[in-house]
Order: sequence, then structure tokens, then C-alpha cells
Amino acid sequence: MSLQVSAHNHAGEKPTKDPINVVAMTLPEIISGLKTGQFSSQDLTRAYLNRIDMIDRSGPTLNAIISLNASAMKLAKKSDMRRAQGKEKSPLDGVPFLLKDNIESKDLMATTAGSTALLDNVTDRDSPLVARLRDSGAIILGKANLSQWANFRSSHSVSGWSAVGGLVKNPHVLDRQACGSSSGSAAAMAASLAAGTVGTETNGSIICPSQVNGVVGLKPTHGLLPIDHIVPIAATQDTAGPITKSVAGAALMLDGMTGWQNDYAGSLDASVVKGMRVGVLDFARNDSPRLNAQFDAAIARMEAAGATIIRIESNDTPPEFWRASRLVLGSEFKVFLDAYLSGSPADIPVRSLADLVAFNNANAEVEQAIFGQDILESSLEAPAMDSDTYQDALALIRKTTRDDGIDALLRDYDVQVLMGPSGPVSPRADVVNGDVWPAWAGAGSMAAISGYPNLTVPMGTIAGVPVGVSFMSGRGADALLLSVGLAFEDTGAGSPVPQYKLSVNAEDMRGL
Repeated sequence: MSLQVSAHNHAGEKPTKDPINVVAMTLPEIISGLKTGQFSSQDLTRAYLNRIDMIDRSGPTLNAIISLNASAMKLAKKSDMRRAQGKEKSPLDGVPFLLKDNIESKDLMATTAGSTALLDNVTDRDSPLVARLRDSGAIILGKANLSQWANFRSSHSVSGWSAVGGLVKNPHVLDRQACGSSSGSAAAMAASLAAGTVGTETNGSIICPSQVNGVVGLKPTHGLLPIDHIVPIAATQDTAGPITKSVAGAALMLDGMTGWQNDYAGSLDASVVKGMRVGVLDFARNDSPRLNAQFDAAIARMEAAGATIIRIESNDTPPEFWRASRLVLGSEFKVFLDAYLSGSPADIPVRSLADLVAFNNANAEVEQAIFGQDILESSLEAPAMDSDTYQDALALIRKTTRDDGIDALLRDYDVQVLMGPSGPVSPRADVVNGDVWPAWAGAGSMAAISGYPNLTVPMGTIAGVPVGVSFMSGRGADALLLSVGLAFEDTGAGSPVPQYKLSVNAEDMRGL
């Protein structure tokens, strides 16, 4: 079932003189087009709204968008007026962006987290990252669909599905997983429904959807971006991050989201990889020969760019690690979701996790049409955050991913950056059995749980299904990873253009 909010009605507005090919443009090219007068912000915004009508609301019906900002065209007109007067606020002035629908904006749009319980959650608040984008002159075009409650509801969930927005489709191969939980943000970016999108991650929710949709995604260092007014899972891991079609675009978005304090775009330097020791996480491969062939080609590309490759064959994880990780998330979720729901200024029917569980039971035909809520229910009984049980679990997972994880690998192998596959090849979406993934590939959980940065960049496709490569490093190494990612991107073709194939058949596999 889908309860998507109707698209902004922009019929009858003045048409663009020359159609804008948004599919062919990266964010830096869009900024250049606005700066040189190739097109206006109104032209650009209208082009994206038209494309959403054609690709998301009809045609392949991606279900990537939950709601659109009815004021978008007015905001674009104001930006054009500023530009005409030479008063642009930043390079992002007049550029339309989509937000994952767990991020609040003070535009007249609800922040639903994909749940019908929050259909009226219009808070008139900007999350700090949104306020910074707004102060930069950026246009909040709308809200992107997501895995409901950022995929923290059921152990049998279907990634990319929400009761409000339906199931997000992968624009490359429509029956494939768009992953999650930032599924709509990544699918919308791949389909060129905005100039850039914002996702969030607790563990994999930027990296996985970005890689399977063939776009660039950055999970920044935890704490770089405030998480106020974002529907929470776990404050020790939650972060937002940019999703774009190019590394330079991700740097520009990060500049805007951090208030232009660090000049990520201006400090990009692809030459940093020359002579750099890069640790290749061979232990993070899976058993897919085609994925491993793509990863081997990516390693060769890094070598061609001047990097020295250092093989890392193993990394130990304590047997109790995953149980401890799940415990930490459950404990934090109950506390922080209770605080979020009780503090919302909107008129909503749920004010606590217990209220939400009851709401879902009372509205099971809509909310539990595909899967249940065992994670919500078990979180009600999670240990308190001041308990020894929680504190011991938090210490264990941090030591495993920091001291004995990324920090140890960087130190022991004398490397500056770690490189691995971003994830496995996306499987078919399965609403009957829930997510059915192949053997996992990648080590992104180390970055997610440690709070260290992780950047995924497209490395190729397998029968039309995108796959990505991840670059990780220590706390605060966001600028370094962006430069390394740029160097890798420069050796290839960039983000693949979606073909909207219905499926992958045996003929598509020949020669692979």
C-alpha cells in the first residue's frame, strides 16, 4: 500500500526555452550552468519536477519521492532574483535537493520516517544541516522515500519499503533491491530527480543504497553533522550524509551541510594517491566471481593512479560482537525515539515507542502488511543506557571497530586508507520472504560503528546492476577520502546512467 503525497502541481508555468538534460549533469556542472546563465534556477527546478512526474509518478514509477515542496518554484524565483543582483548566497544557491524523509525541514511537509503514524508530523523546524543548506540558498525540493523507521523495525524487513511511500525501485534494474534505508535518496539521485540528495546512516544506510544504485555516497565522520531534528535510531552512530553523481558533488554538498567551514571542494586533490599506501580488505570479499573481478579491476585502477597496494587478508571480530551491536542500537533507540516523539511540536498520535507499537498493531493492515515489528517490540525491553550491560556492549563494539579495527589496520599495515567492496550485488526485491541477500561483501560496519568516514564510489556494473568500492580511514579523514575517491573516479566512467531494465535475464549474463 502507498500513501504518497501528491506531487506539486506546476502545470501552466512558463516552459523552459531549451530543455535541460539533467541526466547528463553532475552537481558541479549544474552549478556552472546557473553561474553562466545557461539556465535559471526556475528552469532547473521545473526540469526536476517534470522528471519526477515522468519517472517517479508514472513511467517506471520508482516510488523514490514521498512528498514535494509546494514552495519550490517560489524559492527558485527568489534565487534567480538574487543571482540577477549579484547576491548569490553560495555556489549552491538555487540548486534543488531532496531530503530523506526522516530529516525535518520547516517547509510545509511532514517528516514521516515512512510511517502513517507521522503523516501529520509537520514541525516547522529545520534540522541544522537543512538550515545550513537553506542559508546557502539551496532549494528543498521534497522528501525521499526510505525503509520505514530507517530499517529498524523488523528482522524480516523489505529494504526500501514504507507504508507511506511503497517500495522503492532500483532505476537500473527495476526488480532489484534499492537497498536501504536511504533507498529513495539514492534511487532519486541515480534517476536524476534532484541535483543532490541527503541520506542518513546508522549502519550501512548511505553506503548500501548508494552502491546498488550506482552513485557516490559519503557517510561522514560521526559528529561532523548535528543530528538534531532527525528521527533517531542511535545517537552514537546516526549521521546524515550527501548522495550525488560525483565525488566533487559530494564535497560541495558537505561544504553546504557544514556551513562552508572546511572547504572540502576546494581541497580536493586527486594527486594524493601517488605513492599512497592503500590497504585492500581482501577479507571483505564474498564468493561472487563477478564482484571479485570488478573489485580486482578497481584495485588495478588505483595502482594505475599511483597507489601502492597492501593486501590485508584477515581481521578478527569477537563472537559476541553482533549481539552487542544490536543491544546498543535497541537501548539507544528506545531512549532517543521516546524523546523525539514526545518532543515533536506536531499533533501526532504517538508519543513513545510503546505508543508506536500499539499504533502499528491497531493499523496492522497498513503498517504490517508486509512484515512485522519484532525489533520495535524487543527494543521496549532493551537494557537502560546507564546499565553495565549497555555500557559493556558499547565499549566492546567501539574497541572492536576502533582500537582493534580501523585504527589497528591503518597502524599495523602502515596504510592511510582502507579499500573494499561496498557490498554484494543487489538481489531481487522480495516482499514475500523479506530481504534475501547473497553472502555479504564489504566492511562498512566498521566505519559505521566506529563513527569513522566511509565513501562509496561506483566501480562498474554486473548485467546492468551497479557495484561500488568503499574507501575508509580514521576519524576526521573525510577530506582525504574525498580526494582518494576523486582519484579513483577519474580513472573510470563515473556514475552509470540508469536503463530502467525490467529484470536481468540469461542473455544479459553472457560474456560476464
